[in-house]
Amino acid sequence: MRIFKNILLLQLVVFLFEGNILAQTSLPHSTPEAEGVSSQGIIKFLDAANKSKTEFHSFMFLRHGKVIAEGWWNPYRADLRHSLYSCSKSFTATAVGFAIAEKKLSLDDKVISFFPNELPDTVSKFLSELTLKDVLIMSDGMEPDPTPKYVNADWIKAFLATPIVHEPGTTFLYNSLGTYMLSAIVTKVTGQKVMDYLKPRFFEPLGISGDDWETDIRGINTGGWGLRVKTEDMAKFAELYLQNGVWNGKQVLPKGWVEEASSVKIIQHPGLPQAKKDSSDWEQGYCYQMWRCRHNAYRGDGAFGQFMIVMPDEDAALVITAETSNMQDELNLVWKYLLPAMHKEKLNADPKTTALLQQKLKALSVPLPAKNASKMQRTISGKTFAIEQNKKHLQNIGFSFKNNMCHVTLKTDTANYAFDFGSGNWHEGTTDKPGPSLTAGAIEIRNMLFPAKVKGSYTWKNNSTLQLVLRYIESPHTEYITCYFEGNTIELSDENSFDYGKNKEVIKGNVQ
Repeated sequence: MRIFKNILLLQLVVFLFEGNILAQTSLPHSTPEAEGVSSQGIIKFLDAANKSKTEFHSFMFLRHGKVIAEGWWNPYRADLRHSLYSCSKSFTATAVGFAIAEKKLSLDDKVISFFPNELPDTVSKFLSELTLKDVLIMSDGMEPDPTPKYVNADWIKAFLATPIVHEPGTTFLYNSLGTYMLSAIVTKVTGQKVMDYLKPRFFEPLGISGDDWETDIRGINTGGWGLRVKTEDMAKFAELYLQNGVWNGKQVLPKGWVEEASSVKIIQHPGLPQAKKDSSDWEQGYCYQMWRCRHNAYRGDGAFGQFMIVMPDEDAALVITAETSNMQDELNLVWKYLLPAMHKEKLNADPKTTALLQQKLKALSVPLPAKNASKMQRTISGKTFAIEQNKKHLQNIGFSFKNNMCHVTLKTDTANYAFDFGSGNWHEGTTDKPGPSLTAGAIEIRNMLFPAKVKGSYTWKNNSTLQLVLRYIESPHTEYITCYFEGNTIELSDENSFDYGKNKEVIKGNVQ
Protein backbone atom coordinates (compact mmCIF):
# COMPACT_ATOMS: atom_id res chain seq x y z
CA MET A 1 0.00 0.00 0.00
CA ARG A 2 2.87 2.41 0.90
CA ILE A 3 4.58 1.67 -2.43
CA PHE A 4 1.33 2.41 -4.28
CA LYS A 5 0.97 5.75 -2.43
CA ASN A 6 4.56 6.69 -3.20
CA ILE A 7 4.02 5.93 -6.89
CA LEU A 8 0.95 8.14 -6.95
CA LEU A 9 2.83 10.92 -5.15
CA LEU A 10 5.73 10.67 -7.59
CA GLN A 11 3.36 10.83 -10.56
CA LEU A 12 1.74 13.94 -9.08
CA VAL A 13 5.11 15.63 -8.56
CA VAL A 14 6.20 14.90 -12.13
CA PHE A 15 2.88 16.20 -13.43
CA LEU A 16 3.22 19.41 -11.44
CA PHE A 17 6.74 19.97 -12.75
CA GLU A 18 6.07 19.12 -16.38
CA GLY A 19 2.45 20.22 -16.69
CA ASN A 20 0.91 23.65 -16.56
CA ILE A 21 -0.05 23.89 -12.90
CA LEU A 22 3.32 24.99 -11.50
CA ALA A 23 5.36 25.38 -14.67
CA GLN A 24 5.14 29.14 -15.07
CA THR A 25 7.57 29.41 -17.97
CA SER A 26 7.96 28.02 -21.47
CA LEU A 27 11.32 26.29 -21.02
CA PRO A 28 11.21 22.49 -20.62
CA HIS A 29 10.81 21.32 -17.04
CA SER A 30 11.92 18.30 -15.06
CA THR A 31 12.31 17.20 -11.45
CA PRO A 32 15.61 17.88 -9.66
CA GLU A 33 16.40 14.21 -9.01
CA ALA A 34 15.79 13.27 -12.65
CA GLU A 35 18.56 15.73 -13.58
CA GLY A 36 20.92 14.63 -10.82
CA VAL A 37 20.12 17.38 -8.32
CA SER A 38 19.01 16.95 -4.72
CA SER A 39 15.71 18.64 -3.92
CA GLN A 40 16.92 18.84 -0.34
CA GLY A 41 19.91 20.90 -1.50
CA ILE A 42 17.61 23.39 -3.23
CA ILE A 43 15.45 23.58 -0.10
CA LYS A 44 18.55 24.38 1.96
CA PHE A 45 19.42 27.13 -0.52
CA LEU A 46 15.93 28.63 -0.25
CA ASP A 47 15.98 28.46 3.54
CA ALA A 48 19.38 30.15 3.64
CA ALA A 49 18.26 32.75 1.09
CA ASN A 50 15.25 33.65 3.20
CA LYS A 51 17.46 34.13 6.26
CA SER A 52 20.13 36.11 4.42
CA LYS A 53 20.46 39.88 4.15
CA THR A 54 19.74 39.60 0.43
CA GLU A 55 16.14 40.24 -0.56
CA PHE A 56 15.56 37.68 -3.31
CA HIS A 57 12.99 38.48 -5.98
CA SER A 58 13.27 35.48 -8.31
CA PHE A 59 15.46 32.58 -9.29
CA MET A 60 15.50 29.91 -11.97
CA PHE A 61 17.72 26.83 -11.85
CA LEU A 62 18.37 24.77 -15.01
CA ARG A 63 20.20 21.45 -15.32
CA HIS A 64 20.78 19.58 -18.59
CA GLY A 65 18.65 22.17 -20.38
CA LYS A 66 15.60 21.81 -18.15
CA VAL A 67 14.15 23.98 -15.41
CA ILE A 68 14.28 22.02 -12.17
CA ALA A 69 13.28 24.84 -9.80
CA GLU A 70 11.89 28.32 -10.26
CA GLY A 71 10.31 30.80 -7.92
CA TRP A 72 9.25 34.40 -7.43
CA TRP A 73 9.04 36.05 -4.04
CA ASN A 74 5.58 37.63 -3.89
CA PRO A 75 4.80 40.34 -5.02
CA TYR A 76 7.32 39.71 -7.82
CA ARG A 77 6.00 37.51 -10.63
CA ALA A 78 7.07 35.50 -13.66
CA ASP A 79 5.36 37.86 -16.10
CA LEU A 80 7.17 40.95 -14.83
CA ARG A 81 10.36 42.35 -16.26
CA HIS A 82 13.23 43.24 -13.93
CA SER A 83 15.87 45.93 -14.38
CA LEU A 84 19.13 44.14 -15.12
CA TYR A 85 21.57 46.94 -14.42
CA SER A 86 24.96 45.67 -15.66
CA CYS A 87 23.64 42.32 -16.84
CA SER A 88 22.72 44.53 -19.81
CA LYS A 89 26.44 44.62 -20.67
CA SER A 90 26.44 40.93 -21.61
CA PHE A 91 23.65 41.54 -24.13
CA THR A 92 25.57 44.48 -25.58
CA ALA A 93 28.68 42.34 -25.99
CA THR A 94 26.55 39.70 -27.71
CA ALA A 95 25.49 42.33 -30.24
CA VAL A 96 29.18 43.10 -30.84
CA GLY A 97 29.72 39.38 -31.46
CA PHE A 98 27.06 39.32 -34.16
CA ALA A 99 28.50 42.45 -35.79
CA ILE A 100 31.97 40.86 -35.85
CA ALA A 101 30.59 37.68 -37.42
CA GLU A 102 28.85 39.78 -40.06
CA LYS A 103 32.14 41.57 -40.88
CA LYS A 104 30.79 44.91 -39.72
CA LEU A 105 33.39 45.12 -36.94
CA SER A 106 36.68 43.61 -35.86
CA LEU A 107 38.26 43.41 -32.43
CA ASP A 108 41.20 45.51 -33.65
CA ASP A 109 39.06 48.41 -34.87
CA LYS A 110 40.13 51.71 -33.35
CA VAL A 111 37.42 53.44 -31.35
CA ILE A 112 38.25 56.88 -32.74
CA SER A 113 37.63 55.63 -36.29
CA PHE A 114 33.87 55.54 -35.64
CA PHE A 115 33.54 59.10 -34.34
CA PRO A 116 35.83 61.40 -36.38
CA ASN A 117 33.62 64.44 -35.75
CA GLU A 118 33.50 64.06 -31.98
CA LEU A 119 37.15 63.76 -31.09
CA PRO A 120 38.87 66.13 -28.67
CA ASP A 121 41.12 68.83 -30.12
CA THR A 122 44.16 66.74 -29.20
CA VAL A 123 44.05 62.98 -29.70
CA SER A 124 46.56 61.33 -27.38
CA LYS A 125 48.63 58.33 -28.37
CA PHE A 126 46.68 56.05 -26.02
CA LEU A 127 43.33 57.29 -27.32
CA SER A 128 44.43 56.66 -30.90
CA GLU A 129 45.42 53.11 -29.92
CA LEU A 130 42.20 52.23 -28.04
CA THR A 131 40.52 49.25 -29.73
CA LEU A 132 37.12 47.63 -29.62
CA LYS A 133 38.64 44.72 -27.70
CA ASP A 134 40.14 47.03 -25.08
CA VAL A 135 36.68 48.43 -24.41
CA LEU A 136 35.10 44.96 -24.34
CA ILE A 137 37.44 43.83 -21.55
CA MET A 138 37.22 47.01 -19.44
CA SER A 139 40.80 47.99 -20.16
CA ASP A 140 40.10 51.44 -21.63
CA GLY A 141 43.02 52.80 -19.61
CA MET A 142 40.96 55.57 -18.02
CA GLU A 143 41.17 56.45 -14.35
CA PRO A 144 38.92 57.35 -12.70
CA ASP A 145 35.90 55.71 -14.31
CA PRO A 146 34.29 58.29 -16.63
CA THR A 147 30.77 56.91 -16.19
CA PRO A 148 29.60 59.79 -13.94
CA LYS A 149 30.04 62.00 -17.02
CA TYR A 150 26.67 60.69 -18.20
CA VAL A 151 25.33 63.81 -16.55
CA ASN A 152 26.52 65.49 -19.77
CA ALA A 153 24.24 65.46 -22.80
CA ASP A 154 26.85 64.04 -25.20
CA TRP A 155 28.20 60.80 -23.80
CA ILE A 156 30.38 60.01 -26.81
CA LYS A 157 32.29 63.28 -26.51
CA ALA A 158 32.50 62.86 -22.74
CA PHE A 159 34.07 59.42 -23.12
CA LEU A 160 36.54 60.47 -25.83
CA ALA A 161 37.58 63.54 -23.85
CA THR A 162 38.51 61.50 -20.78
CA PRO A 163 42.31 61.21 -20.37
CA ILE A 164 43.71 57.69 -20.84
CA VAL A 165 46.46 57.24 -18.28
CA HIS A 166 47.26 53.54 -18.80
CA GLU A 167 48.18 51.80 -22.01
CA PRO A 168 44.92 50.32 -23.37
CA GLY A 169 44.64 46.60 -22.79
CA THR A 170 46.88 46.54 -19.72
CA THR A 171 44.81 47.71 -16.74
CA PHE A 172 41.31 46.73 -15.63
CA LEU A 173 38.88 49.42 -14.47
CA TYR A 174 35.12 48.95 -14.59
CA ASN A 175 33.75 51.43 -17.11
CA SER A 176 30.02 51.47 -17.87
CA LEU A 177 30.34 54.44 -20.20
CA GLY A 178 32.72 52.27 -22.21
CA THR A 179 29.92 49.76 -22.66
CA TYR A 180 27.72 52.58 -23.89
CA MET A 181 30.42 53.22 -26.50
CA LEU A 182 30.10 49.60 -27.65
CA SER A 183 26.38 50.21 -28.10
CA ALA A 184 27.07 53.42 -30.00
CA ILE A 185 29.56 51.62 -32.26
CA VAL A 186 27.08 48.84 -33.05
CA THR A 187 24.48 51.48 -33.88
CA LYS A 188 27.00 53.31 -36.06
CA VAL A 189 27.84 50.27 -38.21
CA THR A 190 24.37 48.69 -38.35
CA GLY A 191 22.10 51.73 -38.38
CA GLN A 192 20.06 50.12 -35.58
CA LYS A 193 19.82 50.36 -31.84
CA VAL A 194 21.36 47.33 -30.13
CA MET A 195 17.90 46.16 -29.05
CA ASP A 196 16.60 46.28 -32.62
CA TYR A 197 19.74 44.68 -34.01
CA LEU A 198 19.46 41.81 -31.52
CA LYS A 199 15.75 41.27 -32.12
CA PRO A 200 15.88 38.94 -35.18
CA ARG A 201 19.28 37.50 -34.28
CA PHE A 202 18.81 36.80 -30.58
CA PHE A 203 15.52 37.76 -28.95
CA GLU A 204 13.16 36.22 -31.50
CA PRO A 205 15.00 32.86 -31.88
CA LEU A 206 14.86 32.49 -28.08
CA GLY A 207 11.22 33.58 -27.84
CA ILE A 208 12.04 36.73 -25.86
CA SER A 209 9.49 39.54 -26.08
CA GLY A 210 8.31 42.49 -24.05
CA ASP A 211 11.85 43.72 -23.42
CA ASP A 212 12.76 47.39 -23.32
CA TRP A 213 16.01 49.32 -23.03
CA GLU A 214 16.77 52.87 -21.98
CA THR A 215 18.52 55.18 -24.45
CA ASP A 216 20.60 58.33 -24.40
CA ILE A 217 19.08 61.45 -25.91
CA ARG A 218 20.37 60.42 -29.36
CA GLY A 219 18.31 57.24 -29.20
CA ILE A 220 21.31 54.94 -28.62
CA ASN A 221 20.68 52.15 -26.11
CA THR A 222 22.57 52.85 -22.89
CA GLY A 223 24.46 49.58 -23.30
CA GLY A 224 25.93 49.23 -19.84
CA TRP A 225 22.57 49.31 -18.08
CA GLY A 226 18.89 49.94 -18.75
CA LEU A 227 17.70 46.62 -20.23
CA ARG A 228 14.59 45.02 -18.69
CA VAL A 229 13.61 41.43 -19.41
CA LYS A 230 11.83 38.66 -17.51
CA THR A 231 13.59 36.11 -15.31
CA GLU A 232 12.99 33.41 -17.91
CA ASP A 233 14.63 35.59 -20.57
CA MET A 234 17.74 35.87 -18.41
CA ALA A 235 17.68 32.08 -18.07
CA LYS A 236 17.51 31.71 -21.84
CA PHE A 237 20.58 33.91 -22.20
CA ALA A 238 22.53 31.79 -19.72
CA GLU A 239 21.32 28.52 -21.24
CA LEU A 240 22.19 29.64 -24.77
CA TYR A 241 25.74 30.37 -23.68
CA LEU A 242 25.86 27.06 -21.80
CA GLN A 243 24.91 25.30 -25.06
CA ASN A 244 27.70 27.10 -26.97
CA GLY A 245 25.22 29.27 -28.81
CA VAL A 246 22.94 26.47 -30.01
CA TRP A 247 19.16 26.71 -29.44
CA ASN A 248 16.77 23.95 -30.45
CA GLY A 249 19.44 22.49 -32.69
CA LYS A 250 20.16 25.78 -34.46
CA GLN A 251 23.38 27.78 -34.15
CA VAL A 252 22.07 31.13 -32.90
CA LEU A 253 25.29 32.73 -31.70
CA PRO A 254 28.24 32.86 -34.10
CA LYS A 255 30.35 29.70 -33.87
CA GLY A 256 33.24 30.14 -31.48
CA TRP A 257 31.81 33.28 -29.90
CA VAL A 258 30.90 31.67 -26.56
CA GLU A 259 34.42 30.33 -25.98
CA GLU A 260 35.95 33.64 -27.05
CA ALA A 261 33.57 35.80 -25.04
CA SER A 262 33.64 33.75 -21.83
CA SER A 263 37.36 33.12 -21.45
CA VAL A 264 39.67 35.24 -19.27
CA LYS A 265 40.98 38.30 -21.06
CA ILE A 266 42.35 40.35 -18.18
CA ILE A 267 42.98 39.86 -14.45
CA GLN A 268 41.44 42.51 -12.26
CA HIS A 269 44.17 42.84 -9.61
CA PRO A 270 47.23 40.75 -10.57
CA GLY A 271 49.09 41.57 -7.35
CA LEU A 272 46.30 40.49 -5.00
CA PRO A 273 47.26 37.70 -2.55
CA GLN A 274 46.05 34.30 -3.73
CA ALA A 275 43.96 33.77 -0.61
CA LYS A 276 41.93 36.88 -1.41
CA LYS A 277 41.55 35.83 -5.03
CA ASP A 278 40.30 32.43 -3.95
CA SER A 279 37.56 33.92 -1.79
CA SER A 280 36.20 36.38 -4.34
CA ASP A 281 34.11 35.95 -7.48
CA TRP A 282 35.32 39.38 -8.61
CA GLU A 283 38.98 38.32 -8.86
CA GLN A 284 38.77 35.39 -11.28
CA GLY A 285 39.31 37.38 -14.47
CA TYR A 286 37.14 39.42 -16.82
CA CYS A 287 35.87 38.38 -20.25
CA TYR A 288 33.82 40.25 -22.84
CA GLN A 289 31.43 42.12 -20.53
CA MET A 290 31.13 39.03 -18.32
CA TRP A 291 32.97 37.90 -15.21
CA ARG A 292 34.68 34.62 -14.51
CA CYS A 293 33.54 32.97 -11.27
CA ARG A 294 35.02 30.42 -8.96
CA HIS A 295 34.33 26.77 -9.80
CA ASN A 296 35.08 27.38 -13.50
CA ALA A 297 31.81 29.26 -13.96
CA TYR A 298 31.17 32.66 -15.51
CA ARG A 299 28.39 35.19 -15.29
CA GLY A 300 26.73 38.38 -16.32
CA ASP A 301 25.93 40.43 -13.25
CA GLY A 302 24.14 43.62 -12.36
CA ALA A 303 24.10 45.91 -9.35
CA PHE A 304 22.13 44.88 -6.28
CA GLY A 305 22.25 41.16 -7.08
CA GLN A 306 21.14 40.42 -10.65
CA PHE A 307 22.94 37.28 -11.91
CA MET A 308 23.07 35.07 -15.00
CA ILE A 309 25.45 32.26 -14.02
CA VAL A 310 26.76 29.63 -16.44
CA MET A 311 28.32 26.48 -14.94
CA PRO A 312 29.77 24.39 -17.81
CA ASP A 313 31.30 21.72 -15.52
CA GLU A 314 27.84 21.02 -14.11
CA ASP A 315 25.85 21.60 -17.32
CA ALA A 316 23.80 24.04 -15.27
CA ALA A 317 22.59 27.62 -15.43
CA LEU A 318 21.19 29.79 -12.67
CA VAL A 319 19.61 33.25 -12.72
CA ILE A 320 18.70 35.43 -9.77
CA THR A 321 17.07 38.82 -9.38
CA ALA A 322 17.36 40.50 -6.02
CA GLU A 323 18.23 43.56 -4.00
CA THR A 324 21.34 43.28 -1.87
CA SER A 325 24.26 45.37 -0.69
CA ASN A 326 26.56 42.34 -0.69
CA MET A 327 26.54 40.40 -3.96
CA GLN A 328 29.38 38.14 -2.84
CA ASP A 329 27.25 36.81 0.02
CA GLU A 330 24.54 36.05 -2.53
CA LEU A 331 26.98 34.03 -4.66
CA ASN A 332 28.34 32.29 -1.59
CA LEU A 333 24.89 30.77 -1.04
CA VAL A 334 24.99 29.35 -4.56
CA TRP A 335 28.37 27.69 -4.04
CA LYS A 336 27.52 26.48 -0.52
CA TYR A 337 24.14 24.90 -1.25
CA LEU A 338 23.41 24.47 -4.96
CA LEU A 339 26.84 23.41 -6.22
CA PRO A 340 27.13 20.34 -3.93
CA ALA A 341 23.50 19.46 -4.67
CA MET A 342 24.45 18.57 -8.26
CA HIS A 343 25.61 15.05 -9.16
CA LYS A 344 26.75 13.43 -12.39
CA GLU A 345 24.10 10.71 -12.38
CA LYS A 346 20.36 10.74 -11.85
CA LEU A 347 19.26 10.44 -8.25
CA ASN A 348 16.60 8.18 -6.87
CA ALA A 349 13.19 9.81 -6.94
CA ASP A 350 12.33 11.54 -3.68
CA PRO A 351 8.66 12.46 -4.10
CA LYS A 352 8.09 13.71 -0.55
CA THR A 353 11.07 16.07 -0.60
CA THR A 354 10.32 17.18 -4.15
CA ALA A 355 6.73 17.95 -3.15
CA LEU A 356 8.03 19.90 -0.15
CA LEU A 357 10.27 21.88 -2.48
CA GLN A 358 7.28 22.80 -4.62
CA GLN A 359 5.38 23.96 -1.55
CA LYS A 360 8.28 26.19 -0.58
CA LEU A 361 8.57 27.60 -4.10
CA LYS A 362 4.88 28.47 -4.17
CA ALA A 363 5.09 30.12 -0.73
CA LEU A 364 8.03 32.42 -1.47
CA SER A 365 7.37 35.98 -0.36
CA VAL A 366 9.22 39.10 0.70
CA PRO A 367 8.23 40.38 4.16
CA LEU A 368 4.71 41.79 4.14
CA PRO A 369 4.05 44.69 6.54
CA ALA A 370 1.88 43.63 9.45
CA LYS A 371 -1.84 44.28 9.21
CA ASN A 372 -2.87 46.60 12.03
CA ALA A 373 -4.59 49.90 12.73
CA SER A 374 -4.25 52.97 14.92
CA LYS A 375 -6.64 55.59 16.29
CA MET A 376 -4.39 58.06 14.50
CA GLN A 377 -6.01 56.99 11.22
CA ARG A 378 -9.18 58.91 12.10
CA THR A 379 -7.15 61.94 13.14
CA ILE A 380 -5.15 62.29 9.92
CA SER A 381 -7.60 60.87 7.37
CA GLY A 382 -8.62 63.58 4.92
CA LYS A 383 -5.82 65.91 6.00
CA THR A 384 -2.93 67.31 3.97
CA PHE A 385 0.37 68.38 5.53
CA ALA A 386 2.47 71.22 4.10
CA ILE A 387 6.12 70.23 4.12
CA GLU A 388 9.14 72.39 4.87
CA GLN A 389 11.89 72.76 2.26
CA ASN A 390 13.76 69.49 1.79
CA LYS A 391 16.17 67.61 -0.48
CA LYS A 392 13.39 65.37 -1.80
CA HIS A 393 11.55 68.46 -3.15
CA LEU A 394 8.37 67.27 -1.40
CA GLN A 395 5.84 70.08 -0.87
CA ASN A 396 2.88 68.34 0.73
CA ILE A 397 1.51 64.91 1.60
CA GLY A 398 -2.11 63.88 2.22
CA PHE A 399 -3.72 60.78 3.72
CA SER A 400 -7.11 59.10 3.46
CA PHE A 401 -8.09 55.76 5.03
CA LYS A 402 -10.99 53.65 3.84
CA ASN A 403 -11.75 49.90 3.56
CA ASN A 404 -8.30 48.78 4.75
CA MET A 405 -6.65 51.06 2.23
CA CYS A 406 -4.44 54.06 2.75
CA HIS A 407 -4.64 56.57 -0.11
CA VAL A 408 -1.66 58.92 -0.21
CA THR A 409 -1.13 62.01 -2.33
CA LEU A 410 2.29 63.58 -2.83
CA LYS A 411 3.08 66.93 -4.35
CA THR A 412 6.60 67.81 -5.38
CA ASP A 413 7.91 70.96 -7.02
CA THR A 414 7.29 69.38 -10.44
CA ALA A 415 4.36 66.94 -10.22
CA ASN A 416 1.49 65.39 -8.25
CA TYR A 417 1.36 61.68 -7.45
CA ALA A 418 -1.21 59.37 -5.85
CA PHE A 419 -0.73 55.90 -4.35
CA ASP A 420 -2.85 53.24 -2.66
CA PHE A 421 -1.37 51.07 0.07
CA GLY A 422 -3.07 47.88 1.23
CA SER A 423 -3.32 46.64 4.81
CA GLY A 424 -2.04 43.08 5.16
CA ASN A 425 -1.67 42.82 1.38
CA TRP A 426 0.16 44.34 -1.56
CA HIS A 427 -2.04 46.70 -3.55
CA GLU A 428 -0.99 46.94 -7.18
CA GLY A 429 -0.94 50.20 -9.08
CA THR A 430 1.09 52.34 -11.44
CA THR A 431 2.89 55.64 -11.08
CA ASP A 432 4.80 58.22 -13.07
CA LYS A 433 6.94 59.00 -10.04
CA PRO A 434 10.59 58.07 -10.78
CA GLY A 435 11.71 55.28 -8.50
CA PRO A 436 15.11 54.78 -6.90
CA SER A 437 17.81 54.12 -9.50
CA LEU A 438 21.58 53.84 -9.61
CA THR A 439 21.58 55.84 -12.85
CA ALA A 440 19.01 58.45 -11.85
CA GLY A 441 21.50 61.22 -12.55
CA ALA A 442 22.04 60.24 -16.18
CA ILE A 443 20.73 62.55 -18.90
CA GLU A 444 18.80 59.98 -20.91
CA ILE A 445 15.40 58.87 -22.18
CA ARG A 446 13.37 56.84 -19.68
CA ASN A 447 9.88 57.16 -21.16
CA MET A 448 9.61 53.39 -21.53
CA LEU A 449 9.76 52.99 -17.74
CA PHE A 450 6.47 54.77 -17.16
CA PRO A 451 3.92 54.24 -15.89
CA ALA A 452 5.93 52.10 -13.48
CA LYS A 453 4.30 49.10 -11.87
CA VAL A 454 4.23 49.34 -8.07
CA LYS A 455 2.87 47.46 -5.09
CA GLY A 456 2.09 49.22 -1.85
CA SER A 457 1.38 48.15 1.71
CA TYR A 458 1.19 50.08 4.97
CA THR A 459 1.59 49.30 8.66
CA TRP A 460 1.54 51.17 11.95
CA LYS A 461 4.88 50.71 13.70
CA ASN A 462 3.21 52.12 16.81
CA ASN A 463 0.15 54.26 17.53
CA SER A 464 1.70 57.38 15.99
CA THR A 465 4.14 56.01 13.39
CA LEU A 466 2.92 54.98 9.96
CA GLN A 467 5.20 53.19 7.48
CA LEU A 468 4.38 53.09 3.78
CA VAL A 469 6.21 50.46 1.72
CA LEU A 470 6.25 51.11 -2.04
CA ARG A 471 7.83 48.43 -4.21
CA TYR A 472 8.79 49.19 -7.80
CA ILE A 473 8.23 45.61 -8.87
CA GLU A 474 10.04 45.80 -12.22
CA SER A 475 13.20 47.04 -10.54
CA PRO A 476 15.24 45.84 -7.56
CA HIS A 477 14.19 48.81 -5.42
CA THR A 478 11.72 49.75 -2.71
CA GLU A 479 10.87 53.01 -0.97
CA TYR A 480 10.06 53.19 2.74
CA ILE A 481 8.18 56.32 3.77
CA THR A 482 7.96 56.54 7.57
CA CYS A 483 5.64 59.16 9.06
CA TYR A 484 5.51 60.22 12.71
CA PHE A 485 2.45 62.23 13.78
CA GLU A 486 2.03 64.44 16.83
CA GLY A 487 -0.87 66.86 17.06
CA ASN A 488 -1.00 68.78 13.78
CA THR A 489 2.61 68.04 12.87
CA ILE A 490 4.35 65.37 10.83
CA GLU A 491 7.93 64.21 10.62
CA LEU A 492 8.76 61.85 7.79
CA SER A 493 11.68 60.12 6.13
CA ASP A 494 11.78 58.66 2.63
CA GLU A 495 14.44 55.98 2.35
CA ASN A 496 15.65 53.44 -0.19
CA SER A 497 18.77 51.38 -0.94
CA PHE A 498 20.80 54.46 -1.82
CA ASP A 499 20.16 56.02 1.59
CA TYR A 500 21.48 53.14 3.71
CA GLY A 501 24.42 54.22 5.82
CA LYS A 502 23.75 57.92 5.21
CA ASN A 503 22.38 60.43 7.66
CA LYS A 504 18.61 60.23 7.40
CA GLU A 505 16.87 63.43 6.34
CA VAL A 506 13.91 64.11 8.62
CA ILE A 507 11.29 66.16 6.79
CA LYS A 508 8.88 68.22 8.86
CA GLY A 509 5.44 69.62 8.12
CA ASN A 510 2.15 70.88 9.50
CA VAL A 511 -1.53 70.43 8.67
CA GLN A 512 -2.58 72.90 6.00
